Amino acid sequence: MKFHVPDISCGHCTAAIDKALKSIDPDAKVDTDLTPKTVTILSAVDAAARQIALKEAGYPATPA
Repeated sequence: MKFHVPDISCGHCTAAIDKALKSIDPDAKVDTDLTPKTVTILSAVDAAARQIALKEAGYPATPA
């Protein structure tokens, strides 16, 4: 699932997002693209839980 995350801008953001998502699913595959400000996540965890993890990490997201 892909999310639009308007607040991402750098490698630190990418690392924080990766850490937050892997805390709920250590096997998640996370691909962050800074240009369109999107995060693509392949995970067994449902989309709502992923969206909550992003928000709690300080990166509110909407499905893209």
